[in-house]
Amino acid sequence: MPSLEMLAAFSVVCFLLSITPGPSILYIMARSLSQGPSAGVSAASGMAIGSFVYVIATVLGLAAIFKYSPIAYTGLKIAGAMYLVYLGWQYFKPAEQPADTTSLSKANNFSIMKQSFVVELTNPKTALFFLAFLPQFVNNDAAQIPTQLLILGTIYTLITLCCDISIALLSGKLGSWLNKNNNQSYWQDRLAGSVMFILAGVIGYESIK
Repeated sequence: MPSLEMLAAFSVVCFLLSITPGPSILYIMARSLSQGPSAGVSAASGMAIGSFVYVIATVLGLAAIFKYSPIAYTGLKIAGAMYLVYLGWQYFKPAEQPADTTSLSKANNFSIMKQSFVVELTNPKTALFFLAFLPQFVNNDAAQIPTQLLILGTIYTLITLCCDISIALLSGKLGSWLNKNNNQSYWQDRLAGSVMFILAGVIGYESIK
């Protein structure tokens, strides 16, 4: 087992990484601004579940496929970029009828969680991050290295989830304030959709450069 000092240092590093602005934070903020804090919390939860899947994959050694198979890595990144384009388009797509439930602005929290799970799962950089990051805090002199990786990965996921939920709640409050002006809801959706397109563009560029 890692020592308490090592776990404390690991937790501090995880916290600092979690509050560093990046694609995940932008994605969660976009959800919260457009659809409210509960949507942001659902998005954070879905991404946390996806992240934990990669923790399990790292423990089992499956995540290494993305390190040694560029085709699998690039293919999954491109699929993730295309999915973000699809999600972004939902914010711009005009509703066919008032009761249209296919747009993201009408999506329930469970649907948002599922969509966010897919977004995280199609980001193989998470797997490579765990492969490079978690072993740095493993006590090689102790037994049960897979158990250590699982504990560290779980701690990382929980800390990130707490930070993401805080960001979702703060962004949701801003979104609620903007929603007091009905004219703002239109632009909030456009902003959220634009963020999705930008994230897709960045991921796509990283995949082909």
